[in-house]
Amino acid sequence: MRLWGWWRGAAARTNGGLGAWRRAWSNAVARPDTASLEALRSALHTEPPRADDIEIEEEMLEGLDRLLALTRDLENGRLPCLETAHRIVGTDACHFSAPVSMPDDPAQPTGRLLLTGTRAVIAGGARPTMLAWHATADVVQTDRDVLLVRGDGTALHRFRCNSYGDALTAAAIARHLAARARGPAESRTL
Repeated sequence: MRLWGWWRGAAARTNGGLGAWRRAWSNAVARPDTASLEALRSALHTEPPRADDIEIEEEMLEGLDRLLALTRDLENGRLPCLETAHRIVGTDACHFSAPVSMPDDPAQPTGRLLLTGTRAVIAGGARPTMLAWHATADVVQTDRDVLLVRGDGTALHRFRCNSYGDALTAAAIARHLAARARGPAESRTL
């Protein structure tokens, strides 16, 4: 019976009342602002409710709220700086840390995604995975996944975060660091 309830809720999210809400959320993620966040929050809690269970959408709003605060910081040249004793970071400044998995790897390792000033690192599994920012042409965020794309258009790594907030934050910081590594002239052409 629980499986039927999950499927019915998923169908309502994609086909019914929440489909338009999710499209509006995606647009707000592309251009975060306070008015969009408040409009989405208000629309989610309309009477009658858009769905029986809106826990995922509440998480999406929390993620958008985190993205909005981070966007303001990045626009003002402020990157988060985290203390970490992880050996793999070395002397690099760490700007993001969260648990992730790598769903495309056959072993599906889990570990910690660390975004430093020079690279993205996942520590966990059989071997650490690293990617320098200068080799990253694009960063794509979809749901809780963050995909790092190489200059030739091939996917390098897909990380699955545990929350929308972590995924949105990781993607925004990764985009910022990759653009900074490419330099001002190359960043304008992408």
